[in-house]
Amino acid sequence: MSSAPQPSTRSLRIALAQINPTVGDIDGNAALASEWIGRARGAGADLVLLPELVITGYPPEDLLLKRHFVDAALAAVAEVAKGVDGIVALLGAPDRDPALHNALHVLSAGAVAAVYHKVLLPNYGVFDERRYFEPGRGAELLDLGGVRVGPTVCEDIWLPGPPTSVAALAGAELILNASASPYHWGKGGEREEIVAARARENGVAVALCNAVGGQDELVFDGHSVVVDAEGRTLARGSQFEEQLIVCDLELAAGERPGAEPDRAPTRARVELGDHPPRDPAEPPLAPALSNAEEVYRALTLGLRDYVGKNGFGDVVLGLSGGIDSALVALLAADAVGPERVRCVIMPSPHSSSETQGDAAVIAGNLGCETIELGIAPIMAAFDEALADRFAGTESGIAEENLQARIRGTLVMALSNKFGWLPLTTGNKSEMAVGYATLYGDMAGGFAVIKDVPKTLAYDLVRFRNELAGRELVPASVIERPPTAELRPDQRDSDSLPPYEVLDAALEEYVERDGGVETLVSSGIEEDVARRVIALVDRAEYKRRQAPPGVKITPKAFGRDRRLPITNRFGR
Repeated sequence: MSSAPQPSTRSLRIALAQINPTVGDIDGNAALASEWIGRARGAGADLVLLPELVITGYPPEDLLLKRHFVDAALAAVAEVAKGVDGIVALLGAPDRDPALHNALHVLSAGAVAAVYHKVLLPNYGVFDERRYFEPGRGAELLDLGGVRVGPTVCEDIWLPGPPTSVAALAGAELILNASASPYHWGKGGEREEIVAARARENGVAVALCNAVGGQDELVFDGHSVVVDAEGRTLARGSQFEEQLIVCDLELAAGERPGAEPDRAPTRARVELGDHPPRDPAEPPLAPALSNAEEVYRALTLGLRDYVGKNGFGDVVLGLSGGIDSALVALLAADAVGPERVRCVIMPSPHSSSETQGDAAVIAGNLGCETIELGIAPIMAAFDEALADRFAGTESGIAEENLQARIRGTLVMALSNKFGWLPLTTGNKSEMAVGYATLYGDMAGGFAVIKDVPKTLAYDLVRFRNELAGRELVPASVIERPPTAELRPDQRDSDSLPPYEVLDAALEEYVERDGGVETLVSSGIEEDVARRVIALVDRAEYKRRQAPPGVKITPKAFGRDRRLPITNRFGR
């Protein structure tokens, strides 16, 4: 009795080019794409996959409303295609037919062989793709040397079902996914699990190429992956750095047994060239990072790209000797180099010698320039100017905030004079409850730790000290009770719950959209819960005026969390 014929197999070498484009730099992004396509060809790859909207950068936002912007992107795709030979390249760019689509362009033999349109358009969190794009028709296939491949873009594989399932039913042996998936802590592992789940559900290998780099408040972490049909990870790219991931796959060629080819059209058939004998690829399996290292590297990359992509030179920050400004100084030195970081120490009559000494030590340990500007005479001038109007009142928040505003003014003056980018030093916990001064410590150009809870700030400083093998930040900074030092013997705990309690309450209220009942059920005392909710709601107007900063939590203030300033719902 004869057995059924077995399908032939083909070895397919795929490359994932996780690269760092810049929004709006169409010519630069096209050159970057061409460079990495060339690298993939040099590595003997049959095909190379690049990130979503790599030609425009992601997210291009309302640039997509400019017709000439889309025209320029399409012209760039055609120009890149001219140089594609001996390899198939899939890269992200808009398409118009005549509606606008988020598309994956298939380049081969000097031309655009096919264009796939993204089907599922995310419209939540930081995404608003339905504002710009129309969804694609559905799943489609490519025939690459006899191997059926299903192209997809980012959200297309995020949930079970079409278009991935339809492509698999139609005979795809491999799903390719071009992504620009923004980072938050743990996102890389979550994304990899989703890719593995799609592979197991559909019995197909899946390769996802994610972008890398900072774009305003977003960071893209790479962590591109290739998994086999059983969901086992074959290759994993590093986080937060550009990389070419090369992996060999043995895939069935010809029609897959049981396939239903009518389910999805085959948009292009491309013959793959014969390669000279090549050694097996050694795909990378980058190790998982600890939570502290992952977040620290995300913040560093976000700051470095904000500075570099916006053409800034040096950065400047107020260094108080507290944990937050210490963390910002660490990040700045690592992001742009200590020789480009200016640390301004601005003691007042309420500043302790301990904090001022620690500030000087931190700047010295990092190798940053220190600028000391005492603010006591300026405070006295303000007191004199306001003496008549403030007569008969007790000293309080207005006088305290004047100190923060004096410091903010001095930092901004240095920024204006020398063109330095001013970095603010407020953390998420303070931003949440309004424990920050408008036009004072909130004054600046980039708020690198605005999405970092206070308790996490300590972990990040400890991590960086451990990485250095010495105390870049003295232990006294970590151990000292947090204080703004705006009045004698001030402690943050005078105005706020302990940060461990506050951060737990904020996680429930901000991250999970909870209310008083859910905060109480999570272990927060009711009076604390009501107080925290009131503080967060009341501070919305302040957050609207804060500089942009790096998103590292699932729900950052701003694009993730959008609540009205005028709002009487306080439950």
